[in-house]
Amino acid sequence: MSKINFTAYFILLLIIFVFMIFFFGLKNNQKYDTRDNVGKQISEFELTSVKSNNILTKSDLDKSNFKLFNFWASWCPPCKDEHPFLMKLNKIDKLKIYGINFKDDTKSAKKFLVNLGDPYDHLLLDETGKSSVDFGIYGIPESILIDKNLIIIKRYIGPINNKDYEEINSLVTK
Repeated sequence: MSKINFTAYFILLLIIFVFMIFFFGLKNNQKYDTRDNVGKQISEFELTSVKSNNILTKSDLDKSNFKLFNFWASWCPPCKDEHPFLMKLNKIDKLKIYGINFKDDTKSAKKFLVNLGDPYDHLLLDETGKSSVDFGIYGIPESILIDKNLIIIKRYIGPINNKDYEEINSLVTK
C-alpha cells in the first residue's frame, strides 16, 4: 500500500514540477521581445559591411543623424513591397538607413538592390541571423528607428508602408 502512495505522490510532484517549469517559462521575458527596448539605447553589435568588409559597431554610428535599421533579404516578398518606401525615406537628409541583410546570399542581395535601387547608406550582413536576434528581430522585414543619441524611438514589424513612411518623416524632420 505504501508503495502505491509513494508512486502516486511521485507522479503528482512530477506533474506539478513540469507545470511550474512550463508556467515560469512562459512568463520569462525573451531576448527577442523588443517591446521593452523602445526608449533604451541600442545594444553593442558587430556587423560586416558588404562594400568594405569592415566591421561596423555601435561606436561607429554617426551621432548627428537619425538611423533606421532595416532587416531584410532578397528572398523575402514583403521586403520587395516595402522597398519603394525605403527609397523615399533615403531622400530625407536627417536619416541614415542601415540595411541589415538577413540570412541571404550576398550575390542575390546585390542583384536585388541593382534591380530595385539601393536605399541604404550602409549595407551590412547578418549571415547567421544571430545579430538580428540580438536586436530583438524575429522576422523580416522589420525596422528600428533610432535617434541621434542611439535611443530606440520606434520599431516597425512587417513591411514599411505609406503610414510608416509619413510617421518616420514626421519624427525625423520635426
